[in-house]
Amino acid sequence: MSIALALHVLAVTIWVGGMFFAYMILRPVAANQLQPPQRLPLWQGVFSRFFPWVWMAIALILASGYWMLFGPYGGMKNAPVFIHIMHTLGLVMAAIFLHVFFAPYKRLSRHVQQSNWQEAGKALNQIRVLVGINMLVGLVTIVVGAAGKYWL
Repeated sequence: MSIALALHVLAVTIWVGGMFFAYMILRPVAANQLQPPQRLPLWQGVFSRFFPWVWMAIALILASGYWMLFGPYGGMKNAPVFIHIMHTLGLVMAAIFLHVFFAPYKRLSRHVQQSNWQEAGKALNQIRVLVGINMLVGLVTIVVGAAGKYWL
């Protein structure tokens, strides 16, 4: 279980920490210092490097989570409520990411390649909103995972 837990926490740290950095640090600086022809390709490049890490994180989170769930906990039936909450929130996060990746990120990439800054900006704004939501869900999930067993 210790290996699964370590992989789980490491993957969560990469994903949620990456969102936190991008949303809270990089986004405001890029918005203040760069015009759309520089800012939008920057974001497309950032996402193209970050999203493979997110795919890996999701795979590790699911694999390690189910390893612990069906190993030490003996399945969903025996898992405490906080595990069910964490599981549900994690699936919501994965669904949001899938939407971001296959819809607004694909549009952002296409519009940046075409130098269509207005449409690329719209796609980036959609990503910003969804990443903000996902970051908040991720932070709540971390709190539930870390402290949930003490609440119920």
